Amino acid sequence: MRIAIAQIISSVDTAANLELIWEYAAQAKNAGAQLVVFPEATMRAFGHSLKDVAEPVEGPWASEVRRIANELDITVVAGMFTPGKDGRVRNTLLVTGAGVEASYDKVHLFDAFGFTESRTVDAGEAPVTFALDGTVFGLATCYDVRFPDLFTANANAGAQVNIVCASWGAGEGKAEQWDLLVRARALDSTTFVVACGQADPETVGAGPAGTAPTGIGHSAVITPLGKAVVALGGKPELAVVDIDPSTVDDVRAKLPVLANARRF
Repeated sequence: MRIAIAQIISSVDTAANLELIWEYAAQAKNAGAQLVVFPEATMRAFGHSLKDVAEPVEGPWASEVRRIANELDITVVAGMFTPGKDGRVRNTLLVTGAGVEASYDKVHLFDAFGFTESRTVDAGEAPVTFALDGTVFGLATCYDVRFPDLFTANANAGAQVNIVCASWGAGEGKAEQWDLLVRARALDSTTFVVACGQADPETVGAGPAGTAPTGIGHSAVITPLGKAVVALGGKPELAVVDIDPSTVDDVRAKLPVLANARRF
């Protein structure tokens, strides 16, 4: 299966962000990809109001993503915001195209490093998987990557690939933590991990948006044994990689961590 990761920098402008989806999805399709993964907050970058753009997955912004995916005949994963409880929003991943429709609301909210996501975001409640051409994918968003149980839950539900979409905050040691965590989650779950983050604004001459997480890049595709198939730097770019989900069974036969796990 050929997969693309679109390491973009989204902005406050939701229409301009749709243009980025079209541009990168078209490049991915031209490269033969069946699936293109965009970061968390593709709809609108953090550091701006989210409530005024939040809409259901049947709303106009999501419908335009759906139109792009269907027109290009490619499956798109992209971060958006949907209405939540008590005036908050949900941090949602939309999956659409090629007969696939799914959405995942971020379960673990980023109340860490001085940022309080739970003030404006309503937590999701359950893992989500979807199937594309016989391959099962699990979904995760940013801070979720620090919680192995979500990845193993997806694997136990049949996932051979875990997708992580992020807007990873910069800071001392944060790039090293990201690199370590995406590799560790692959080993925990014996799945491929497709990790797509927002690119680093400083690579295009822009500074960080206050205290809001923006991005550092470092998107990667990791094998079930923790090896990077591709690892990007900080700047915006598209990477296309071939993975063989059938190898997951071989890895799990040699390293049966899911089967050997004990619950306490």
